[in-house]
Amino acid sequence: MGGAVSGPGGPRDPGGLALQLRREQEVLARMRGTEDRIADAITAFAGTMQFVYIHAAWFTVWIVCNEGVFGQKAVWDPFPFGLLTMIVSLEAIFLSTFVMVSQNRQAARENVRADLDFETNVRSEVWSIHMGRALGVDPTEVERKVQEVLAENRARMTGSGHSSQ
Repeated sequence: MGGAVSGPGGPRDPGGLALQLRREQEVLARMRGTEDRIADAITAFAGTMQFVYIHAAWFTVWIVCNEGVFGQKAVWDPFPFGLLTMIVSLEAIFLSTFVMVSQNRQAARENVRADLDFETNVRSEVWSIHMGRALGVDPTEVERKVQEVLAENRARMTGSGHSSQ
């Protein structure tokens, strides 16, 4: 073990971070099909103010035309605008479906990231144990201190204020 630090990513990437990020991106890319990209694009557009403005203009034109402002020949969906109601209902059904598809994909991405985080944590713990042993550190004492710190943090988060110091 001399000189340069080497890891899974080579001398320039001693911790293998680029390797893990690349792996995460590869896994996520494999999970994303054409349908998913379309659903994400539609969901992204539906969540903008431009989408709202387009719909406000569309509804206004529809209602103004069908109220006979431009003459009776321009009326195709008289009040109570049944066709408009049906179109808006169908749009709502499809948009909610696209949102659910995107949410499911986001949940899948979060699961992949959690799995990779877990692998990284296990890898770090194994390395820490081996380095500690090489340095002559008592793992039992370290674990006792870790449990003590965790207990203090849990107490602070729950508001009990118990501290072992």
